[in-house]
Amino acid sequence: MTSPVLILLITAFLSFMPISELRGAIPFAIVNGIPWYWAYLFAVIINALVAPGCWIFLATVHKLFYGASPEKGIRWYKNFFDRFVEKARDKISVKLEKWGWLGITVFVAIPLPITGAWTGTLGAWILGVSKKRTMAAVIAGVVIAGAIVTAVFVLGIEVFTFFIKKNYLHQYK
Repeated sequence: MTSPVLILLITAFLSFMPISELRGAIPFAIVNGIPWYWAYLFAVIINALVAPGCWIFLATVHKLFYGASPEKGIRWYKNFFDRFVEKARDKISVKLEKWGWLGITVFVAIPLPITGAWTGTLGAWILGVSKKRTMAAVIAGVVIAGAIVTAVFVLGIEVFTFFIKKNYLHQYK
């Protein structure tokens, strides 16, 4: 049996990772015995920390890695960052133009790959949205995305019981 502390540490790791975020953290926690409401609350709090963490990185470390002039900075970092920025700009600029800074909330709230707190914060930073509005928009989006992931996961399990014979289902409860 896995310890609850280890489950929470892995959940926190998944919540903070750009690829998995809430889509991976909440189902992982629930499958490993954390009640859905604690899984939601814990994963959302950790994922909401992405916005200020990403903003601090972009305001400090990024400037050191990227360099002020073309000949300075770390080449592989510049290449990776430029490609990532272009994808983020393409994905978020339409929503930002249509909805204003609330477009960031909508973008972050949709729990699909490459839509989340990391990309939302980066996109807002690239497009010049203020830090205060970015934080509010990303955190609101994280709360909504967490609710969507939790509802789909919890209700999705119940939906599948329709397709399973009763005696087979009791075997796994």
